[in-house]
Amino acid sequence: MERKAVKNLIIGFGKAGKTLAKSLARKGEAVAIVEQSPRMYGGTCINIGCIPSKSLIVNGQKGEKFADAALQKVNLVEKLNRKNYHMIADEPTATVIDGKARFLSDHEVEISREGQPAMLVEAERIFINTGARAILPSILGMSECKNLVTSTGLMDLQKRPDHLVIIGSGYIGLEFSSMFLSYGSRVTVIDSHRTFLPRQDRDIAARVKKDLEEAGAVFKLGYEINGVFDRDEKSILNITFDGQAEEVEADKILLATGRKPNISGLGLENTSVKIGEDGHILVNEKLETSAKNIWALGDVHGGPQFTYTSLDDYRIIESQLYGDKGRTLDNRGELASSVFITPTLSNVGLTETEAQAQRKNYRLFRLEATAIPKSAVLKQSKGLLKALVDPETEEILGATLYAEDSHEVINILSLAMKAKLPYTMIRDHIFTHPTMSEALNDLFSNANEVKK
Repeated sequence: MERKAVKNLIIGFGKAGKTLAKSLARKGEAVAIVEQSPRMYGGTCINIGCIPSKSLIVNGQKGEKFADAALQKVNLVEKLNRKNYHMIADEPTATVIDGKARFLSDHEVEISREGQPAMLVEAERIFINTGARAILPSILGMSECKNLVTSTGLMDLQKRPDHLVIIGSGYIGLEFSSMFLSYGSRVTVIDSHRTFLPRQDRDIAARVKKDLEEAGAVFKLGYEINGVFDRDEKSILNITFDGQAEEVEADKILLATGRKPNISGLGLENTSVKIGEDGHILVNEKLETSAKNIWALGDVHGGPQFTYTSLDDYRIIESQLYGDKGRTLDNRGELASSVFITPTLSNVGLTETEAQAQRKNYRLFRLEATAIPKSAVLKQSKGLLKALVDPETEEILGATLYAEDSHEVINILSLAMKAKLPYTMIRDHIFTHPTMSEALNDLFSNANEVKK
């Protein structure tokens, strides 16, 4: 077996891992990064997640044909994949190893390589960055169903399905619903939960559901899926609602039931790394695991599964190893998030429902998207903007923006919250015109009474 000793070993080519590898190499340190699939150079985001899905979403909104949009997506991903590989491989002190990593002990990792002998790597420092994978529910007939795919398989399609059935009405399911509706597919969403978007305020959730239904989506909430089987070229789902059975025929079935930390086959049982009950690697505020000089970065340690939080994990490691050690998970602050439906749904901080549950006093600000001049220009006036402000400190407690370009505007509020700015600074700020961001002037001028 080939043996290799290296100061830094990174397992997984995701956002945090690749950024750390580049930084270490630039410092002249020896670093090896292991990736089990050449398709995944650069991680989930650029290859099978954010970038390809947003490319398809944007081109669908532009009215492009699905086959053309799929080809553009492939070309974009291939370009980014190559760029990310060379970003690391071209560094003199960095090595990219294709293979599957498995711990033999805390600092010994065996790497299985297709067509080559296994390699044993001994590393002083190890960073686990293996990401997350789709949760596959136990459904009768699922493993035999030829039309059942995860989000990865769905984005590999070259022909749009006439009827797409999505299992799961979470954020992933809704993004794909909106995407394929824009290409002309019929979309049916099935979920065993009866409450739609349970983490959102009921007025926001109702708007989102109504708008998707008007675009053509059919929601079957509170339905149980008893099994799935193939019939000719189609697939059939057997579902029940309150004991009443029915069948739904689909060209493709998307499993959008969430993602979980990807630790399968990693051999963590051979280490002193501790695992949480839900399968994530336990870390402290510095991203240190229970094993000395082993860290976990990105989705694999649980928490919000976003590319930008993975990037911040890199910043925490950089701060702890080479900086002032001040950056930690504990001082990360509120994270903004966006769901790329049409229009986009974005959140930061508390929703009104959460504020009420926590018995917080707040001043509520509301603005209909129809009141925003840029909405009229964009011919997209659907939506509602809400913000909560602490009546004593005048700081922003949270916001929900369901409106066009909210994925851009929400970052302004996230930064204001981080800086503890009073909402009046946003209210009175001079924004360019016509823009969606200037809607914040009107939003924060439109207050209701203090809620107690």
